[in-house]
Amino acid sequence: MKIAMIIAKNNFRDEEYLQPKEVFIKAGFIVETFSSSLGTAKGMLGATLKVDKVLSELKVEEYDAVVFVGGVGSSEYWDNSLAHKIAQEAISKNKVIAAICIAPVTLAKAGILKGKKATVYHTEAYQLKQLGADYIESNVVVDGKIITASGPHAAKEFGEKIKEVLLKK
Repeated sequence: MKIAMIIAKNNFRDEEYLQPKEVFIKAGFIVETFSSSLGTAKGMLGATLKVDKVLSELKVEEYDAVVFVGGVGSSEYWDNSLAHKIAQEAISKNKVIAAICIAPVTLAKAGILKGKKATVYHTEAYQLKQLGADYIESNVVVDGKIITASGPHAAKEFGEKIKEVLLKK
């Protein structure tokens, strides 16, 4: 299994990347990290990591899941047409699509949460509702192959849910 994790170049949320990634690696999944540019990405809490590929190189058909990591920097993808295209393609190709913290706003703006159960960091709940999602105040919400989580406190559970849905295929 291969997972594409999409992070902001600056200010991704450290544990929302590191904890799910650890779950994926332990399960034997291959993880590649994508961002808006190559080089070193920096987390809100100081983690630094090497970006494997830029977003434009992401070929959805080569992955079993696409995961948008949160943190204040993830708002860079809210109105990004390429991020929207990736989310829409993941749905059309029956892939797992996941987002945590404020990153579910990207999925909502891509139009894939309309009529779907989803959660998001509480400050952005209004956006999900405005964009037609069935907002549920919860740590992690699964609606088919769409998995959303509400923030760093849910990061490990988020990773476990993604793994669970992938292994059910």
